[in-house]
Amino acid sequence: MANYVMGYTRIPIDNVLYDPRLAYSLHLALSEDGVHYKGLNHNSGVLFSLATENEDGSLNPMSLKAPWIFRTADDSFGVIAVRIGGDGDADESSRGSVLLWETGDLLEYRELGLLTLSENYVEEISCIYDSEKKCYVLNWRDETGKWYAGELEDMGKLQLREKRELPTEKLQKDGITDISDGLSLTDMDGAVLHNAVEISEEIAERLKCKLLTPENIGISFPGQVEAASAEELKRYRAKALYSDGGSEEKPVEWDLRGVDFNTPGQYSIRGKVHQEHFEFPVAFNRADPCIGYWEGKYYFIATNDADDNHTLYIREADSIPELVNAEEHLILDSETYEGIGGLLWAPEFHVIHGRLYIFHAATPGEFFREESHIMELREGGNPTRREDWSRPRRIVKADGSDLCPAGKTISLDMTCFEWEKEWYVIWSQREFLPKDLGAWLYIAKLNPDKPWQLASEPLVLSKPDYGWGNNHTFVEEGPFALPRGNKLYITFSAAAVDTSYVVSYLVIDKGKDLLKRENWRKNNYPILTSRSVPGEYGTGHNAYVTDEYGTVWNTYHARPGTEGVRSSGIRRVYFDIDGAPMLDVTEELDVKAEYSEVETRLTVKATLS
Repeated sequence: MANYVMGYTRIPIDNVLYDPRLAYSLHLALSEDGVHYKGLNHNSGVLFSLATENEDGSLNPMSLKAPWIFRTADDSFGVIAVRIGGDGDADESSRGSVLLWETGDLLEYRELGLLTLSENYVEEISCIYDSEKKCYVLNWRDETGKWYAGELEDMGKLQLREKRELPTEKLQKDGITDISDGLSLTDMDGAVLHNAVEISEEIAERLKCKLLTPENIGISFPGQVEAASAEELKRYRAKALYSDGGSEEKPVEWDLRGVDFNTPGQYSIRGKVHQEHFEFPVAFNRADPCIGYWEGKYYFIATNDADDNHTLYIREADSIPELVNAEEHLILDSETYEGIGGLLWAPEFHVIHGRLYIFHAATPGEFFREESHIMELREGGNPTRREDWSRPRRIVKADGSDLCPAGKTISLDMTCFEWEKEWYVIWSQREFLPKDLGAWLYIAKLNPDKPWQLASEPLVLSKPDYGWGNNHTFVEEGPFALPRGNKLYITFSAAAVDTSYVVSYLVIDKGKDLLKRENWRKNNYPILTSRSVPGEYGTGHNAYVTDEYGTVWNTYHARPGTEGVRSSGIRRVYFDIDGAPMLDVTEELDVKAEYSEVETRLTVKATLS
């Protein structure tokens, strides 16, 4: 059976639901017959044009239009498109040029650069590889309405070989300007179709696994088990199976009313797969949430939007679900310490060399003096007692100097992690004077014996250079580490803290130097947006915790409605075929009701007296 992928853009809606910087990107749809197409990635873009950078480091947002997918000489893929300004306006630096990318799987893309075609703005472009001529044949229409053809020998050299004018009538007859007739489109609202290419079964399956939300398709459990007690029975787990080929072991709650563990024999038993339930939101007016585990207890902390960020409260419980209704304990306010005023932001728990710390941001009072701080729990202290926490201390550089020039640059959202026996911090930093450069992610090594002090010079890790990261404002923030096998993922949030807020990630392989920016790969598209889960808008600022079953939970904030307040949510992290986090697998998809019940034959063993 043939498989096809179609490239399309979308018509922008408005600055709340779908902005130009989101709509003017390459979207993908998949088909098994070339007629019926289904939109991927929640009808959101997967390829965005990189911003251009000025000498001072500031960014010029860019978008794309008229994308065309084509096969390359090595049977891989290329994308060619017209680069435009971030909000859809013509870009003078792209006049007469088109932008090229190469990709092996239509998921990871490498931007090659601009190819100059003419003096006039390009409006439409197509490209195919001619195996006989051993070159790429390009057809394009410029702003005057004329069509041209040219040849490109090498994608990497970006040098047009020849150019000639073409008759417009022939191109229209060949269907280059309209491919929409007779197609059936699903989950593709607002689609502006461009072209489709045939792809292999392997590529099609990979696109489905990466760009469609996995869902539970069954539960498996052994037909026979053996146990001498209810406690021993708990070691058996059900295996939830998912549409992308993944699986997850889950505990089972058994109905044991007919079982006598004092009487050896066989019993038929039924049970239900255990599924934690978290209604969104679990806490209103709580943003940037984080759950930590410390000495047998779970703790919840978050930015308090209810009082304009003047207090930090902690909740304590024996399990993560019990945190939802746990009592709140005040541990920090903006009046106790001189120099610690309002804007107590983004608190995070971190255990370093057996001591519990809270990283957070604070200011003496002004927004422009916001800085990263750290508090330490005294030895033997109770995390819910404010007097057991140290005075917040500013994070400083390795030489003890200020991390940022006060009043000119702010730092916030600092996170901490250990990787390959070294400690690191990543944070968001924004220079406002002499010019607002936007919020960038920085990284440095940390001195674990003095965790308020860096152990290396700060380095820029990432800038908001994609349309989803500079939407409404230029911001990348809220980093948090998520190790997975031989890879380290750093999820982060981007854009404004309104409905445009999204989550994406950086990833690096074990053995590579974290302090070299080129060793990291930045995902082309967000993995959590206002389109991922119905009713949740402006999703972001994630933190992760692993429970007693080994399940990784994502804490995040979102708005319950486009005008809703920032509020906290909790959802299981699903790891895809590459081990990358997927944050949109809701409870209903994680364990479907029709598969949630299991049965088995229990053999009760005789106990030794």
